[in-house]
Amino acid sequence: MVHGFNKDVDKYLFSPASNGYGSLFPKPVRRGFSNFADHLSLPNDVVNHTLQGDLEEATGSAFRFVVNTIFGLAGFIDTATAMDIPRDDTDFGETLTVWGVQEGAYVELPFFGPSTSRDSVGLVTDIILNPFVVVFRNPTQYVGAAAYVVDRMGDRYDYDTSIDSILYDSADSYAQARIIYLQNRRHQLGVAGEETYVDPEFDPYEDPYDDF
Repeated sequence: MVHGFNKDVDKYLFSPASNGYGSLFPKPVRRGFSNFADHLSLPNDVVNHTLQGDLEEATGSAFRFVVNTIFGLAGFIDTATAMDIPRDDTDFGETLTVWGVQEGAYVELPFFGPSTSRDSVGLVTDIILNPFVVVFRNPTQYVGAAAYVVDRMGDRYDYDTSIDSILYDSADSYAQARIIYLQNRRHQLGVAGEETYVDPEFDPYEDPYDDF
């Protein structure tokens, strides 16, 4: 089961690596890496805002990218926010939502964790359309992926107690992760009242490991 696999990856690989990363680098340095990861995802924001028909936000994301590239040491310092140029984070999953595509079934992806059918398609599309992957070649095209992993390690370290509570202290970590993800994602997309797919066989109180 994918959820069990992800828990093992977290327990034996990602969590220890995140603890080492967080212990080695102080918070200001981790913030710089996080800023850099966010900066590298801005071209995707430009693409998706454009596909959503929101040219104002697409222009704002492009301007933010230019400002932080020039004045923010290639994005390690978030100069744009200090200049009151906010970020409107988006992705192709949100683009599909704007286009009227329904949420679909809840799924859990290896390594990436909780998702939906719609967001899974969005994730793959974002990877394919990432300008850094399209434009650059080895090894530069992998800088964005490396920055993403480091950023996630920082998040894992910062929210260690909460994540451990969900994955290892709850009676059913699968159900907990599912509920939290769907609630947060629907709130982010502003579709709390959306008619979504509900698996008729899903029981939030059932132990997903009963058959193993």
